[in-house]
Amino acid sequence: MRILVTGGAGFIGSHVVDGYLAEGHEVSVVDDLSHGQKAHLNPQAQFHQIDLLDFKSLEKVFKEKQPEILNHHAARVDVRGAVEDPLFDARVNILGSLHLLELSRRYGVPKVIYISSGGAIYGEPDALPVREDHPIRPLSPYGASKYAVEPYLSLYGRLFGLRFIVLRYPNVYGPRQDPRGEAGVVAIFCRQMLSGERPTIFGDGTKTRDYVYVEDIVRANLQALGPKGEMEAFNLGWGREIGDLEVFRAAREALGVDLEPVFGEARAGEVSRICLDAQRAQKALDWKPLILFRDGVRKTASYFKALQE
Repeated sequence: MRILVTGGAGFIGSHVVDGYLAEGHEVSVVDDLSHGQKAHLNPQAQFHQIDLLDFKSLEKVFKEKQPEILNHHAARVDVRGAVEDPLFDARVNILGSLHLLELSRRYGVPKVIYISSGGAIYGEPDALPVREDHPIRPLSPYGASKYAVEPYLSLYGRLFGLRFIVLRYPNVYGPRQDPRGEAGVVAIFCRQMLSGERPTIFGDGTKTRDYVYVEDIVRANLQALGPKGEMEAFNLGWGREIGDLEVFRAAREALGVDLEPVFGEARAGEVSRICLDAQRAQKALDWKPLILFRDGVRKTASYFKALQE
């Protein structure tokens, strides 16, 4: 199968590319390298360094590659940056996605796998774990921009017959995660503690997220290639809350260091508690996470330790 992966040089996207190639698919990657890294690119994939707002360059790729699946991971993932500059966030996450949907229509791409956010679109939940039918009440422009593409997918499905599946991600962690950004607290804590720094926890440490190891996320993207679950959105997650302080302690134990955190002010636009009900994905896609949190943290810590050796 010919698959085009946007954001395929990024943390999650590069793992998904590896997974598709391992299954024998022909994979092309579009990434502007604003967050992705060339070192993460699988040499078996054909790489195109293109900005999602560059419609003409994107069109050349669609025309040449004639993808059968568009896997759309590329996005601006920056909650604080989106609060400060929501226009730029919308241009990349909404307009850039619409470029891809329009090109999919024009060049007959049968199916789109769209990566949405289960952690940012629901806002403060009414009940936990959050199901897909929970009201959409994002607290940040990032959450709003990620969700805004979902109705467009439904529209393209009704008007043009485009098949799609939406995967609403939890907090994904693992090797290759960028420890320099605001997202990826496991990676950030690992980098800081390996450098002898005391990690900063924003708030009192009770903010929770649903953490899923990247290998489990790759399996979901493989399952999404099939016909099951089309025209629907799926939460991915354990349905379990893990607090920032617990993340810190797991990383500290995995690294074998003796440091205490620093506590800073909570950040605007962030949900205080979230975990996701993934029963729909288990039933329709035969997917559930398998790698336990502390096991995943140990794998991640080993990766960052090896980078320093």
